[in-house]
Amino acid sequence: MPILSIRNVSKLFGPNAAQGVKLLEQGQNKQQLAKEKQITVGVNRVNMDIEQGEIFVIMGLSGSGKSTLVRMFNRLIDPSAGQILVHDKDIMKMNAEQLRQVRRKTISMVFQKFALFPHRSVIDNVEYGLEVQKVEKSKRREKAKQSLELVGLKGWEDKMPDELSGGMQQRVGLARALANDPEVLLMDEAFSALDPLIRRDMQDELLDLQEKMKKTIIFITHDLDEALRIGDRIALMRDGEVVQIGSPEEILMQPANGYVERFVEDVDLSKVLTASHVMRRPETITPDRGPRVALELMRERGVSNLFVIDRGKRLLGAITAEDASRAVKDKLTIQDILIPECPVCPPDKLIGEMFEQSSTSPIPISVVDEENRLMGVVVRGSLLGAMAGGANNEGVNANAEQLDIG
Repeated sequence: MPILSIRNVSKLFGPNAAQGVKLLEQGQNKQQLAKEKQITVGVNRVNMDIEQGEIFVIMGLSGSGKSTLVRMFNRLIDPSAGQILVHDKDIMKMNAEQLRQVRRKTISMVFQKFALFPHRSVIDNVEYGLEVQKVEKSKRREKAKQSLELVGLKGWEDKMPDELSGGMQQRVGLARALANDPEVLLMDEAFSALDPLIRRDMQDELLDLQEKMKKTIIFITHDLDEALRIGDRIALMRDGEVVQIGSPEEILMQPANGYVERFVEDVDLSKVLTASHVMRRPETITPDRGPRVALELMRERGVSNLFVIDRGKRLLGAITAEDASRAVKDKLTIQDILIPECPVCPPDKLIGEMFEQSSTSPIPISVVDEENRLMGVVVRGSLLGAMAGGANNEGVNANAEQLDIG
C-alpha cells in the first residue's frame, strides 16, 4: 500500500470554484475557465501514488501547480475536489485534532525560506516543534541533538542563526523537521535559495541522509538537473496537470509527449545515466574450461574477449583471443592467461565518469555488484550511443556488440 495516494485532486481559486470543478469534469480547460468564469485552476485532477521510502520529485516551471499540490498533502491548502489518502485514510475527513497529529507525527515540511527564529539558538530552533507538542525538555533536547548530528551540525547547537551560512541554516530547518521523526518529509524548493555549490552539497547531504533514514521524501523543484540527480521517481507538471510520472531514465529516454521531450532535450545524459542503463550481457567462461573452448566461444559469439567467472558468477578476470591462441600453442590453462585486473565499476556509476576508464582499457568495463558478481559489461560504443540519445541507442549498441568495441 502506498504511504500517500492522491486521487483526482484539484484546486481552483475564485468565487465560483465549486462550479469550476464540475466544468472541469465536463471537459472545459484551464483557459476557458479563466476567460469565461474568472476561475484560476491551480491543480487539475492529479492522480499519483507515493511509495514508502522513495524520493519522489514533483517538478515543473513556475506556475505549473507543484507548490500548490504539495501544500494539499498536509492540508495547508484544502483541495477543491478529490481525495488525499495517508495510509489509506482520507485527510479531508479528519477533524482538527486528527489533522494536527498527521502534521506532527506523519508529515513534516521544510520550506524554501528557512523560517528560523532569529532570537533562538540553533538547538532551540530544532526542538521548537517538540516544545509545541509539550515533549519533556530532556527528551526534546536529546532528539534535537540527534537531528543536528544527522545533518552535520554537531557542535553548532548554541550558535545563533545569523552566525550560520545559508546552507547551514537550511540544515537547521531540515533538522527541525527530522526531530519529529516524521514518516514523510515535504521539501518545497528547499535548496533553491542556496548558491549553486552549496546547493550541490545539500543534494549530496540529502542522499546521504536518505541512506541512513529511509524516509519518504517528496521534493519540489523547478530544476531538472536537481530532479534527475536525487529523484527515485519524478512527476512533471504543466498548467496544473501531471504530464508524466517515471524514473529519471524513463523521463529522459521515453518522454510521454512533445512537451516532456522539449523539457529534457538539453540534459547532459552523462550526468544522469548509469552503467546499469548501458551495460549489455557479458560473454563468460569458467576457469575449468580450456583455451581451445574459449577460442571457439569467441568465434561463435563474434567477440575478442571473454570474462572469467566462478560458479557463483563472481568475476575472476578476463582473457583475450590473442592470449587464448597463445595458450593453445604453448599448452597453457585459462588461469595462466587470466587478466585479473580488468576494469570494473558498480551499476550506479554515472557514464560521464566512465569515459576515461573505457578509453584506456582494451577490455570492456565489467559491472559488478557488492559481492563482485558480474552483472554486465559496458563497451565504448554503448557509452557513445547513450550520449547520442535514446533514439540512437539500439543501433549503436548493436554495432558495439558485433564489433566488441572496448
